[in-house]
Order: sequence, then C-alpha cells, then structure tokens
Amino acid sequence: METKGAAAASVTIRFDKSGEPGVKLYSYFRSSASFRVRIALNLKGVPFEYVPVHLVKNEQFAADYRELSPDGLVPVLSDGDVSLPQSLAICEYLEETRPEPAILPADPIGRAQVRALALIVACEIHPLNNLRVLRYLMRQLGIDEVAKDDWYRHWVENGLLAFERQMIAFDGGHRFCYGDTPTLADICLIPQVFNGQRVNSDFSQMPRITEIFERCMALEAFKRAAPSVQPDSA
Repeated sequence: METKGAAAASVTIRFDKSGEPGVKLYSYFRSSASFRVRIALNLKGVPFEYVPVHLVKNEQFAADYRELSPDGLVPVLSDGDVSLPQSLAICEYLEETRPEPAILPADPIGRAQVRALALIVACEIHPLNNLRVLRYLMRQLGIDEVAKDDWYRHWVENGLLAFERQMIAFDGGHRFCYGDTPTLADICLIPQVFNGQRVNSDFSQMPRITEIFERCMALEAFKRAAPSVQPDSA
C-alpha cells in the first residue's frame, strides 16, 4: 500500500505465511477496534496478513486507503473479494463464515446479552475516546494533555463500571464475560481495559473485569493480539 501527500509510506507485513488466501487485516497496533479483530481472528485460528496503517502519521487519509475505508478508520478486513470495515461487523462476519469456535452463544437470549455487553464498549465508551475525538478536544477546543487524560479516564471508568454491573446481572459466576469460553464481550472488553491502563484508570471497583482481563491475557489468542507484539509497534 502506497500513501500519498503528507502521509508516510506503509509497509505490508506478513503476519503468518500460512495465511488463508486473501485474508488481510488493515490495522494499527494501538487501535482498540483493530485489537478486537486480531483477537477474533486468533480465537478462530484464521491466519492473516497484517497491513499496518499508522494513524498518528495520518496514513488513514491516503487516497488508496480511503478507497478501502471511506471514513479513514481502522480496521478493515479483506477476505478475497470481500472488504469490510467496523470491528463488530467484522467479528460477526467471522462468526458466520468460520463458526468454530463460537464467539456468540447458541441461544437467542445469550447472543443478545453478549452483544449488549459488547455494545457498551463499542457504542458507549470507545467513541468518546477515539483518536479523532481526542484530537478535536486538543486542537479545536484547546484542552491540554492533563484535561484530555481526565476526559479519557472519566468515560472509561464510568463505562466499565456499567459493564461490570451488567455483566454480573447477566452471568455473574462464569470464567469469562458470559460463560466459560471467550465471547464477543471479552473481545471488546480486553482492548478497552488496555486503553484505560494507558491513562491510569482506576479499576479497584471492578474485580470481575480485573479477573477476566488476567484470565484472557493468559490465552495465546489474546497475547498474540496485544499492541506491544504487533509488527508496527516498534
């Protein structure tokens, strides 16, 4: 992928040489939405080609990337002739095309409850702390770094406290967010905890989330998806 104008050149990196033909993930190592998809791909055992798109260097605004992602966001999954944006849509696509192991429960109530947990992160927390929102707060509204981090912590802590309460109401005694295997809820939760840790969020009132985070990060699928081990993290 070549970038144009002020955007720096991006280098295609082969994540796994045994990858399925045509499976590529356009990703940024620190993007929590990309992190979700990396977890889902790993859980389902789908090797893929990792194509870095450096958001801080504005590679997402390159004309060729905007052809893949009109809104200039990551991730984008390319699977043969299929090209999909939006992490939750990608995860649902992977669930439908590669159903084992499942990341959604079999029953309608369970599926709805897992989606509800996932949407607390994807719709209520993450949009307020997205890079483009933080840039607007600082560049257009003039807030400083300290105020930006206060904003970030406020929404992460409030949102994850709600997640903790809702998770316990749905399914309080199992090993993961819902049941005894990771689901879409865990896929969304873990990257959000990583983001909260970056700004020293207070997790002391979230014992279940803390427990689940540690359990998930002991699994290879989550460890291999972590920001620090991605090819573009250096």
